[in-house]
Formats: sequence, C-alpha cells, structure tokens
Amino acid sequence: MAHNNQSEPAFLIANDHESSTTDTATNSVFQAEPAVPANSSAQGPSHPDIQLDVITTNPKEKENMVSFALPSATSAAPKHNDGGDMRSMSVKLDGQASIEHQIDIHVVDLVEVANNSGFTLADILEGLKYVMDYRIRHGKMLHLNADLMMRLMEALLMNTGHETGSLMKKKPTADADLAFTLFGEFLEEVEEFRRAVGTKSATDLRQSLNIPGRCQPNSTKEQREDAAAILNLLTTRFVQFEDWRELVRPDEHDDAEALIKEYAPRFANAAGAPIMPPVDEDIFPPPALYFDKNSEKLAHMFGSDIHKGLPESSVPKLLAHYGPNALPPPPKPSILKMLWTQVTDLMVIILILAAIAEFAMNDPRAATVLLIVVVLNVIIGFSQEFKANRALEALLTLSVPKATVIRDGIQSIVDSKELVPGDLVVLEEGDAVPADLRLCEVSQLDIIEAILTGETVGAEKSIRTIRKRTRKLPLGDCKGSAFMTTVVARGRGKGIVVRTGESTEIGRISKAITSTKTEQTPIQKKLQSLGLWLVFLSVFLCILVIIIGLAYKRPIKDMLEVGISLAVSVIPEGLVAVVTVTMALAVSRMAKRNAIVRKLPSVETLGSVTHICSDKTGTLTEGKMGASGLWTSDNSLYTFSHPKAGAEGAVLIADRTPLAVALSDIPTHSGIHDDRHKTNMKTASKSVTDAPAHLVAASMVSALCCNASVEKDADSPTGFKATGDPTEVALVVASQVAGFTKSYFENTVGLEKLGEYAFDSDRKIMSVLYAQKSGSSSSNLQLDTNASFILVKGAPEGVLRRCKSYLPPCRDEATDDSEARGNGSFFDYMNKMPAAEMSDEYGNYISERAEAMAGQGLRVLAFAIRKVPLADATRIIASKKQAEAESNLTFLGLIGLIDPPKAGVKESVAKCKGAGVKVIMITGDHITTATSIARQLGIVDDVDNRVMKGVELDLISEDALADLKPFPVVFARVSPDNKLKIVTALQSRRYAVAMTGDGVNDAPAIKKADVGIAMGIGGTEITKQAADIVLADDDFNTIIEAVREGRQVFDNIKKFIVYLLSCNSAEIFLFLTCASINVELPFTTIQILWANIIADIPPAMSLGVEPAEKNVLTRPPRFPGQGVLTPTMVFVIICQALIQSMATLAVYLIAQKGGIRDAYTLEAQRSLAFANLTTMQLCQSFLSRSVELSVFTTGILENKFMVGAFILSFILMIMGFYLPGLNEWLGLQNVGYGWVAVLVSVVIQVVLVEVMKLAVRAAVKRENASYNQDYHSRQPTNKKKWGWKSSN
Repeated sequence: MAHNNQSEPAFLIANDHESSTTDTATNSVFQAEPAVPANSSAQGPSHPDIQLDVITTNPKEKENMVSFALPSATSAAPKHNDGGDMRSMSVKLDGQASIEHQIDIHVVDLVEVANNSGFTLADILEGLKYVMDYRIRHGKMLHLNADLMMRLMEALLMNTGHETGSLMKKKPTADADLAFTLFGEFLEEVEEFRRAVGTKSATDLRQSLNIPGRCQPNSTKEQREDAAAILNLLTTRFVQFEDWRELVRPDEHDDAEALIKEYAPRFANAAGAPIMPPVDEDIFPPPALYFDKNSEKLAHMFGSDIHKGLPESSVPKLLAHYGPNALPPPPKPSILKMLWTQVTDLMVIILILAAIAEFAMNDPRAATVLLIVVVLNVIIGFSQEFKANRALEALLTLSVPKATVIRDGIQSIVDSKELVPGDLVVLEEGDAVPADLRLCEVSQLDIIEAILTGETVGAEKSIRTIRKRTRKLPLGDCKGSAFMTTVVARGRGKGIVVRTGESTEIGRISKAITSTKTEQTPIQKKLQSLGLWLVFLSVFLCILVIIIGLAYKRPIKDMLEVGISLAVSVIPEGLVAVVTVTMALAVSRMAKRNAIVRKLPSVETLGSVTHICSDKTGTLTEGKMGASGLWTSDNSLYTFSHPKAGAEGAVLIADRTPLAVALSDIPTHSGIHDDRHKTNMKTASKSVTDAPAHLVAASMVSALCCNASVEKDADSPTGFKATGDPTEVALVVASQVAGFTKSYFENTVGLEKLGEYAFDSDRKIMSVLYAQKSGSSSSNLQLDTNASFILVKGAPEGVLRRCKSYLPPCRDEATDDSEARGNGSFFDYMNKMPAAEMSDEYGNYISERAEAMAGQGLRVLAFAIRKVPLADATRIIASKKQAEAESNLTFLGLIGLIDPPKAGVKESVAKCKGAGVKVIMITGDHITTATSIARQLGIVDDVDNRVMKGVELDLISEDALADLKPFPVVFARVSPDNKLKIVTALQSRRYAVAMTGDGVNDAPAIKKADVGIAMGIGGTEITKQAADIVLADDDFNTIIEAVREGRQVFDNIKKFIVYLLSCNSAEIFLFLTCASINVELPFTTIQILWANIIADIPPAMSLGVEPAEKNVLTRPPRFPGQGVLTPTMVFVIICQALIQSMATLAVYLIAQKGGIRDAYTLEAQRSLAFANLTTMQLCQSFLSRSVELSVFTTGILENKFMVGAFILSFILMIMGFYLPGLNEWLGLQNVGYGWVAVLVSVVIQVVLVEVMKLAVRAAVKRENASYNQDYHSRQPTNKKKWGWKSSN
C-alpha cells in the first residue's frame, strides 16, 4: 500500500505530541533519521494518555477494534489529510501498553498473511516501520514485553530470507529487505529484543538473515549499509557472535569481508556504529548445544580453555547465573497416598456405604460381597496408578553424582551439581555424562544414547562442527555433542559444558513431565459425576419414603428399613466391576491387534477422541525414502516402479519431448502439464550398451556420491539391510533398480575413489572425485584413464549456482540428430563429455522442473558432473578447498525422492473422517512435502486445507492458535515443544486429543494428551512409560481399530448403566407409588437385595462383552464433556422403568383384589410381584443390547454370554421360588397361574419399548446432525485472545 502526502496513510498514530505526517524515511539503519514533528519530543511523550488509531492491516481486525479517545482537554478530533474524521478513542492506555498492542496485532498478521488475502506482507511490515519510527526510535521506548519481542523476532526472521529470481540468480525481495531493516532497528532500540536475539544460535541467524545476499556486487547501497549495520551490532554486542565468519556461509566470506572493508571505519570506531542503550548486567552465553561452533571459539566464549578449563575464580559467578547442575525432583506420591486416593474414590465410597447398609440390615453375606468388590477395585486402580508413575520414578535415577573436570589446568573430581557452562569435563569408558557437552577431544569415543533416542548401539562421536539450518538438530545427528545421563561405551574424550540442570535435554524432558498434571480420563469424570448424582438421589429417596410412611402413621423402624433398602437399590453395586471387566476385555482384544494398553481408563477415552495428532514418518508413511522419478538434462523423464533393492524394480522411460520444443513453451512442458509419465512408458534396459547415457550417468552419481550401503541380509524381513542416511539409501537403491550399482562402477568399470567433500547445510551439496583405474580388462567399457570425474549431488539451488553448463542430448552419429536418445553411447559420450552453455532460459526450465517435483511432495536433489585432467584432480585434493572442486559444474538432472504412505492408511483416514475424527499430521518435514502426503492420504481436502509451519506456530499464543478456524490439519517443521502447544490449544476448545510420538522429547505432549500413544518399535522407554497406549507395530491403522474398541467399550458401559438404572428405578417407582397410595410394599428388604443380585450383575456383565454395533465408526464421537446420561438416555431410563414398575404394580394390585388365582395371601402377592418385575428385568437385558436399535434388528442370540447370563439368572430366580430352605429364607412361594400375568407383562414391555425406540432414533439423529454442524465452530474455554501480558 503506497504512502504519500496526497493519500490517506494506511497506518496512523496520533497522540498529544505527534502529528499525522506520513513516514518518508528510507529503510536503512545508517540513513538519516526521519524528521521529528515539531510538536514531538525526542525524550518521549509528555503526557501518559494517548489517542490511538487502529494500527492493523487486517480489515476484519480493524472493524473489531475498540476505539480510544484523548481526555476531555482535547476538544476536536484530528483530521486525516483528505479531511476525513479520525475515529475517536474512548479508553486511555499508557504508551507502552498501546505500542505492545499494536506490535502484537502485526505479529499475528504476519502469521495470518498467507491465509488472508485482505492484506499483504508489505502492508504489515510498513505498519511495523511506522510504529518503530514514531513510537520507539530515539530512545522513546527502551523496554517492551519480553515474550512479545521473542515472537516479533521470530516473525521478522521468518521473512528476512525471502528471495526472488531463478535458482541461479536469487536476490532478497523488497519485503525481506524491510523485515531485515526492522530487525536491525529493534535490535538497536529495545533491550528485550536484544535478549531474544541472544537466545539464537549463529547458525539460525546465518540462515535467516541472509547477510551475504545483501553484500553482493549488485546489491543496492541501502542493502549493503543495512547488512554492515546488523553485522556490526551482532559482533560487537553479543559475545557468541563476535566472530563474523560464523554469521556468513564459508563460500561467501569474500563478499562479507569486502563489505567490512568498505565500512571499516564504522566497524573500528564505536562512534561510527549505531548507538545502543547500555546494558546494566553481564551478558552470559545462553545454554545451547553449539554444535555449529568450533570448540576453541566456544571455550573462549565461556571464558574457558580447551586445555586448562575454567579459572576456579569464575565458577561462583557462573554458578549463580546458571544455577546448580541438578534435575528438578519429580513428585513421588507415597504408596499410602495412592491407596488413600483409591479408597476415597466416589464410586468406592458408594460401595462402602452400600456394604454398611447391608450390615445395618443384618445381611453380612451381601455386605461381604460388596467389600470384596471394593478391595478388587482398589487393587486394580492402585496398580494402574503405580505403573503410570514409573516414568517419574525412572527420572529419579538419572542424576550423575560425580564428574571429572579440569579447572586451572588441574584435573579433579567434583560433585556434578557444581558443574557450570564452560567447564572442561573428562570422559572415560563407563562414565555417565554429567551434563550436556560440546566435545573438543575424542579418541574412539562411542556413547550409548538409548535413554534419549532408543538406539542401544553406541553412537560414534567426533569434534567436527555441524552446519545446519536450525539449532534443533535431531539428537542422533549431534555427533559433536554428549548428553547428560548417557553412558560412554568405549573410548575417551573431553567436552565443554554447554547446558546444565533443567537446560539439559533430559532436564527439559524431566521438567515437562513432572510439571504436567495427570488429568482424569473422561470415563472417570463421568462415573464420578454419575456416582455423586446417585448419592444425592439415594439420600433424597430415603428421606422421601420415610416422610411418606410417617405421614401414614407407619412404624418409623419399618420405614427406615425400607428407606435404606431403596437407597441400596439406587446404588449400582456392579458398576465398578462391570466397567473394569469391560475395559480389561477390550485391552485383551486390543493386544491381539498390536495395541498394548498401559492405563485401563484410556481404552474408553479413545472412543471419545475427536482429533488424532499423528507423526508422519513411520506412522502415516513407510518411514523409508524411495526414488519416485528422475528428469535428466536431455529432457528425458523416468519413473521408478517398486524401488526396492535387487532386481524386483525397474526404471520406466517416457516418450521424450525434444529439448528445443520444451524450451519454446516452458509452462506446457513442465510441472503437472507434463503427463508423459502416464502413458507410453517403456522399461529401460539394465545393460550399459543399451541403456540411455544420461540414465547411466545419473546412476553413477547416485551410486558413487554417497556413503550408504544396501546389502543382502537373510535375517531382515525385506531380505536386505540398509546402512546410512535414509536419503542416500534411497539413492543407492535407485541405482540398483536401474541396474548400475556402486559395485558395477568400482569393480566392473574400474573406477577408484580419490577424495570426498562431505555434505553440509551451508553448501547444501556433496562431492566425490573418481578416476578410472588403469589396466581395465575391457577397454571399450571404461572411461578416460587420463581424466577424473567430480560427481556432485545436493539441493537444486546449491548445485545450480555452481553450474556453468549442462549435459545436452546425445548426438546420433548416423543421422547427426542432436535430439536422439543415444543408447549405448555412455562411455563414448562421457569420454567426449560435451557440454552446452547454461542459458537463462534453460536455468528457468530447471527451476520450473524442480518446483513442479517439489509440489508433488518429492524431496528434490540435483546431480552434476565435472571432468578434469587427472593432474588437476590431484591438485584439487591437495588444496582441501571445496570451491576448487565444486565450480564450473555440468548439470545432469533432478531426482525426486519420497517417503510413500503406508498401505491402508488412506482408508483408515477415511474411516476417521466418517467417524467424525479429524486427523492432524505433525511432522518435521518440509511443508510442501507434508502437504502433498496429507493430500494423498485425504487429510487435506477442500474443507480442511489449512497448514502451518512450526516457526509460525512459535509466533502465536495457545489461545490464538485455538481460535484459528478452521484449525490446521498439517503442522510442518515443528519441534517437540510445538506438540505440547497443539495439544493444549485443542483441549482448550474442549476437544479430546490423541497424540502419537516416539522420541523422549514427545513425552510431555503424550502425557498431556487425553490419550498418549507411543510407538513400540521406534519409541524410547520413557515415552512408552508416559503413554497410555503403545503401538507394537507403529501402524496408524492400529489406532483406528483402537478407536473402534474405545467406542465399543463406552457403548457397553452406557448400555449397562441404562439397563441397571432402568431396573433399579423400576423398583424405586414401584415402592414410591405403593408408599404414596398407602399399599403394603410389594417386596421385603431381603427380596430387594436378592433381585439386585440375580437381575443386576449377570445380565449387566454380559452387556459388557456386547459386540460392537455396525455404525460404531460411521457416527460422530460424543461431545467432549458430555455425561454418560444424556437427556435422551434419561428419557430411555424413565420410560423403561415406568413400563416395568407400572406393569408390576398392576399385577400386584390385581392380585390384591383377588383377580389372580393362587395369589390370595400377602406372601403370594409379593412372590407374584417379585416374579413379574424380575422377569421383566431379565428380558430388559435383551432390549438393552442397543439403546436405539430394535431388538428385532439386534437379535437375541448373537451375544452368547447374555443368553447364558439370562439362563443363569432365571434359574436362580426359579430356585428362590421352589428350592426348600431358600424360598423360606427369601419369603417366596409358588406363583402358579401368575406366570400367565408375567408373560402378558413381558409382551406389553416389548411393544412399548419398541415404540419408545422410534422416538429415540429420531432424537439421536438430531444429536448427530447438531454435532456435525458444530464440529468446526466450538469455542475455546479461555476467551482471552492474546497470549502475552503487558509488562505494566
């Protein structure tokens, strides 16, 4: 958006000391400052109250903003340049709070800009520039909120590296330059921003700032001045950045050095450098791994020495700043406390009260049974909690008591708690590493890092500096680091302490696990709520019956006995037992499906899951890279079928479009428009005499320019054993599929390796030098013996910027056709090594090709080659300079690699969506690759298409993340810390979340999730201990089967509760009605208890093993927070209870009137009522096989356990009538013709329940529809929008 004096500014601030003059300053740190308006003060505002117009680029945000106004002293609102009124503001804020609010809006906009077409990146950055120029610069605001500055820094760094142009000629964009300028200005002005920058590593800043891109010969003056200013600020104000070479890629040191010489006076003279406010306290290097720093420079940074260690005098000061090297002690609940927690569980208390009631009514046998159930429940619950705390107990043993350290050149043994960053630690075989170290000396050092990575084989260590784009390097790749609590397997070494205590890798994990509270599972919350409701109901009914009886002048003792009996009827004695058994049986079934359940209640929780957050690699995908396609410089297109080691796979060739034709219309012949791979594919020959020369050349680079190996292994499931980096393994396999392996080139062709320059993230390439051995047996199948070949692979941008030519199509000697494929000419072709000049047109074509392949989710690598005389190769090797080898390259082609989706995952994702469960992919991979895989799996579709990068996730608060609509379904380039943030955000919106993970860094998020799922094959032990469920096969398909089991468990628990409460409520309604109409109660106390025993427990237990309903995975999950008893369930319970109670009451009253033969005495009438109600309750078990489906749909024979339970309970009931001794004890007698009345009651029951279920099915349908409508619009529980607080 343009800014000038003739148009209305887009970003306005008006206060009591500023005018509405627009910003005309340039974007250079070294440029003259913009003129301060006449009514302003360089010292800051003279009045604390301000008038603030909306500083936002988001139109919707601006509409929703609150308006502020000056105090009454201001009589008129300011005007815009065009005469329009400026909206007044009615709330007064102080200067700092308003600035922080403005900046926070812009930070959020920086994250949202990719998903909002209402504003541009330039708009947002211009807004920030306006805030900087008129509210912060000249020392007006020295301090701002630290968290906000951290997020602002990350947001700016995310945009400073943007470039435009082809892969060969890239330059910073205008927006990137503005972000770069703002970075320097905030660095100069705001203390908290400087502290935020101090937490970054040199590698982070090197990759994000792109300083070399602004000091090229063709860079503008403003770009060069800004680069010089920021380089000076970083090297003079931060001890960890004092060496400017660490902020610039090695191959671009010359450009940066020229820049420093150009502005030498400013670097040498403090007066010429930007003035920064003084820092009141010492600046200590932040705790970090520093794998990208040279050990000598690192030791110097901490004031140490790699030979003498720290001076003893500096230790107290460092210890005071960094704190002791000790892990936070995790809470360790005592056994008695865990037992007390189980005993005081509400459902257990209910059972104890029921047992007391049984004792009070002189029935010790029933009381004993209840107490046995109590003991079993306590034992099971205690054992589960004990297992859940094993992760914490494991952390207790992780401390290292002693450490060998060198201080002032003297080696001694000290308490490891006294270690500080900068200490020089000595490691010997068998030692436990006492802190996180940056190794500075190694001798055959191997360290076992199983506690962190799960790998039981010792990791070989080195002192080599690792150049990566991020400081969040996977632990297994940190070859120059040693981590606290890991063990030296062999060798010895020395290392500089870089992180201690809570800052160490194991310390961060320990703190995260111990600080995460253990949440109750949904079923625990629901049963607790149900139990509390039942307690109040039992007390209420007991009091009500007693009051009614006393009103009718009945004896108070009799009424107390009846009241207690009714209270016992309300209490579902078998609830805890049935829930436990149901879950235990589900655990057994899940174990057969490779899902090991560690915490029993998590089985049910899975059924309520609304979101599954899953890793990509190894869970959704195979976890193994494979070659997908190859495009060579002659415009040939190849695809790999079944890219496996051995002869199983093949390379397919598409019809080649002549290169001249492709260059004449690049958009048509690149990307998705090039569909040659879909038709007319032919199998390439695996004979070097018949195979295309470019394919053989690409195979040579693929096979030789790597250090991985793939060998036959009879013990491996695949028959092959792969060793090395997964990407290089994929390249080796690709060469094997093509038929031209490393063994072929070295043994058959006779190539010999002369040297290698390993891959690093600065160059982004790897190169090797090979030469032909002399004396090959087949002279026509060998390369030039007087030449050597430099083979190069790497990122397309890294390779292309070093290419001066490309390998053109082969020329057919017979027809002189330069567009011929040239089969059989590999050796002749490579010996002649023709090369065509790399034109801009051809460079653009390569860029289009690379982008098209990346858009398909492929990891794209470029191949290049260079032929040099053998003498030059010797000189290049001797020079040990990478640039000598990796220049003047000839481009060869692009290969696309992919980690393919696992079989069946796409179908499982579809099942999840059908079940109303959203799958969220969380990966450390690039966003393009992740999105492509997610789209292939159906995770990303037309509705759910929002994706987010980890760096964007860092910039917003949990509340802002929770408020995103729709919620992202792909998170790429995330750190383990991001996972915890995602889980918390989803839970704040009242969703139930399942989280998968394998590394120890995933443990906090797994513990926080409603259901934590660890990988059994690739997962670490601590991760498994923190998880609720462990997948033995690391397969996503197992998760959806576990969800099925979880829903089945809850369904069965719900059916059991509905059945049990229907039966018990029928007794309550029957007793209340009889008491209300002053009729003799139909049951004695012992008959109530006998009915509860035979009609409650066996049928209810059989409902616990009820098979899953057919629609278990085609309906949405329950509303999170929804109780077991929904209004629909309460309606079902009341209807079924009324049917049973009213039918029994009718039979009882008819018998009392003499209408039923053989039921003339009170004992006979009570026996008939008992037979009627108990039989109806037993029949109700079949009707309860589904709450909504008809019994004619579910049937009665599918659940064999229920048939057996019905027969058992019915026999026990008959024994109560006819078994001598038992019938006298129960007060029951032969019913006789009363069974006819019982049969009529059952028929009426079936008819009325089926009518009721018609209404239930309609209600459930409405509930499901309402869930679907609300699925993406549930509001977070915390309404606070922003995640930071003002420092005021």
